[in-house]
Amino acid sequence: MSSEQLLKEYLLSPGIWDEMTDGRSVREQYGKMIEALKHFDVAALQLKDRLAGELFMNQGITFTVYSDNAGIERIFPFDIIPRIITAKEWEHVEKGIQQRLKALNLFLKDIYSEQQIIKDKIVSADLIASCPHYTREAFGIKVPYDIYVHISGIDLIRGDDGTFYILEDNLRTPSGVSYMLENREVTKRIFPEMLASNKVRMVNNYPLLLHQILLSLAPQQLSNPTVVLLTPGVFNSAYYEHTFLARQMGVALVEGRDLVVDNHKVYMKTTNGLQQVHVIYRRVDDDFLDPLVFKHDSALGVPGLVGAYRKGNIAIVNAMGNGVADDKAVYNYVPAMIRYYLNEEPLLPNVPTYEMSDKEAREHVFKNIGKMVIKRTNQSGGYGMLMGNTASEKEIDEFKIAVEEDPRSFIGQPIIKLSTVPCFLNGKFVARHVDLRPYALCGPNGIEIVPGGLTRVALKEGSLVVNSSQGGGSKDTWVVD
Repeated sequence: MSSEQLLKEYLLSPGIWDEMTDGRSVREQYGKMIEALKHFDVAALQLKDRLAGELFMNQGITFTVYSDNAGIERIFPFDIIPRIITAKEWEHVEKGIQQRLKALNLFLKDIYSEQQIIKDKIVSADLIASCPHYTREAFGIKVPYDIYVHISGIDLIRGDDGTFYILEDNLRTPSGVSYMLENREVTKRIFPEMLASNKVRMVNNYPLLLHQILLSLAPQQLSNPTVVLLTPGVFNSAYYEHTFLARQMGVALVEGRDLVVDNHKVYMKTTNGLQQVHVIYRRVDDDFLDPLVFKHDSALGVPGLVGAYRKGNIAIVNAMGNGVADDKAVYNYVPAMIRYYLNEEPLLPNVPTYEMSDKEAREHVFKNIGKMVIKRTNQSGGYGMLMGNTASEKEIDEFKIAVEEDPRSFIGQPIIKLSTVPCFLNGKFVARHVDLRPYALCGPNGIEIVPGGLTRVALKEGSLVVNSSQGGGSKDTWVVD
């Protein structure tokens, strides 16, 4: 069967925005790709699909599913049909993310110093004090260039009219950028001519941009500062990414036991003795960074690291304490932060959010549970949430009890029908729901976002959960002029 025939059989779900077609005609940005696909029959596409899987396997591109007893290491599912975004759409997304990150950085600086936003009653002291990731130990620390969020992965979705919404802010140790880069490399191998003919903007300079920012953050103006990437180790779900980024940037990949603090300075153990470290790109959570300050039994961190940080002898990327700004209850106030700190209207809207600690909001969510999703404020990866439209009576009752016991730890949101894109699954083109995680880098010279990001796709029919840990996959994301 030809792929032209498969495209004719491509079925849309009513009331959902499809990014390739409006039901009558193919959207302009997909035109060239669709024409190119018509030259392949199903067998040729299946061959490319198999080749993509082999390339991922050979590169060792895996992730870990902690909840799966069958086996931990999994190959990251990849769909060969790219997702395409126009330059105009991208420009809007880029400006919206830059605006949001400016406000979030100002919020983090404020909340760990003057706390003016609390004094002006924009955000309540109770909300911040009850946030499990508000890190009192970070209060008063002078952060280089006042930049707290150097690396972020801001998750976006598109609603049923094509509007982009911010779903959540990942400001601590966001992962997935290696999949974005590897997705592009695989696409280059399977569809080399399509990339050129569509004038797709490049993403492969991300490690170079990241490395430049890390170098620029060194506390002393050194000509050649030492940068390391601190990993929790081989059993971490994103370990592949840690090794990938360290290799791409040409920096040492270290674990806590490889570093030592002496006289408030951080050193790396090498075969030639101790070498001073100036910048740590850490992929270890706050709680495990320094056993003298946080979890006393942590073997992942470096004793004395917080003291060296407080003295200004080491830059830590991302800064400590960022978790207060990506708490899902604090998320509700980011539009207010943009107005407060920047005196601007938000360019990218939030998803409407109900704080379950508010009695009226809670009653509204419970009354409309079939149209709602309830999320724990400090869980990610698709865990700790209830999709009201698919949950059983028992699950709903259990969640209601949990919410009543600790309402601060939950938010409610209307279920947004994520946009769909075509996927090639089991020899057919099918519509599947997607989100988008662009990666932004903040340095002394501003905010850079590589064009595209990681498109995560819910491979199960009808599913709105795109997380790899919940059976999702990913796609190459093209920004085309």
